[in-house]
Amino acid sequence: MKDLLFSVEEYMSRVTKTKASMEEKGMDVLIVTDPANMNYLTGFDGWSFYVHQGVIVALDEEQPIWFGRGQDGNAARISTYLEERNIYAYTDDYVNNPAKHPYEYVADILRERGLDKKTIGTEVDAYYYSAKCQQTIEACLPDAKFVNGYNLVNWVKIVKSEREISFIRNAAQIVQKAMDTAYNLIDIGVRQCDVAAEVLKTQIKGTDEFGGEYSAIAPLMPAGVRTSTPHLSWSDDVYKDGDTVILELSGCYRHYHCPLSRTMILGNAGQKVRDLGATVAEGLTAALEGIRPGMLAEDVERIWAKTIEKSGFVKDSRIGYSMGLAYPPDWGEHTASLRPGDKTVLVPGMTFHMIPGIWLDDCGVDTSESFVVTETGAEPFCNYRRELLVK
Repeated sequence: MKDLLFSVEEYMSRVTKTKASMEEKGMDVLIVTDPANMNYLTGFDGWSFYVHQGVIVALDEEQPIWFGRGQDGNAARISTYLEERNIYAYTDDYVNNPAKHPYEYVADILRERGLDKKTIGTEVDAYYYSAKCQQTIEACLPDAKFVNGYNLVNWVKIVKSEREISFIRNAAQIVQKAMDTAYNLIDIGVRQCDVAAEVLKTQIKGTDEFGGEYSAIAPLMPAGVRTSTPHLSWSDDVYKDGDTVILELSGCYRHYHCPLSRTMILGNAGQKVRDLGATVAEGLTAALEGIRPGMLAEDVERIWAKTIEKSGFVKDSRIGYSMGLAYPPDWGEHTASLRPGDKTVLVPGMTFHMIPGIWLDDCGVDTSESFVVTETGAEPFCNYRRELLVK
């Protein structure tokens, strides 16, 4: 029995848009290996991206072709709309075998379908697509021309459908519950790992109406001096008087994410952290309120930079990025960034995580909002107090 989250028509519309982009770039075939892109085009869902798998999109084929490990073949039959003739499962002796490689099997599929002399795009910089994959497919198909197909599908999926946006709204409800869990439990003398365990439970349990999904990134919950850098998580230390605690969490529903960051201060936190928190919140609010469809991505960063200029604080990294459907290790879409030089035009249906955190040598503040571009501006997915969370 098929278990589809979207109609076959919506999936095929995505394939059609992908083929149009392929034609524009001179590709006959695209091998898609990013698990989020596989899901986007076919619905395929499985924790099997640690072995070689993918989806082949060919201009001459109506449906994509899935390939993967033999024991994952039924996942393709259950979670995708693909016909049986488009599901190829290789035997287990291809797995972790130095004598043979799954992309030899992929080359056989392309020969069988008459695609071995075409112009073939591959996601050369995608997670899980290795140098060995590229070397193998090129060696097996000497008459094919290979080109860079990285991020092609990512750009197709940057504008979300109404149903996709409804999934992110569900994720927003989950992340707000997770943030409440963290705020209620974090206190002086409490172990960080104990709070993290309850946050993870909340993320998975979801709400009474719908459950949650594993997030593409683990909860990032550094405390104390560890807040001076953005990508540390919890430890088994206890929270201390004066600690700053960063909470970068995400709700996740059907692999659609809604990240949200807030910063807590415990007890006698320093004035520098309080000033930094006020600056970040002011800049974030101004940037959100200034967004209009038709603006460039870099225009949003300009609003932020101008707003915080008087504070003396400086942020030398981007303040946001497109996000949505994702698998580990990242919930970003690797397309548009809110930073100088990015000329992406904002259009309704794009979804972003604006995260203008600032990290200093001994502390940091991270306050963020996920939002959708609308016909009139930007609508945050969450409604959670934006100031520092004081306890």
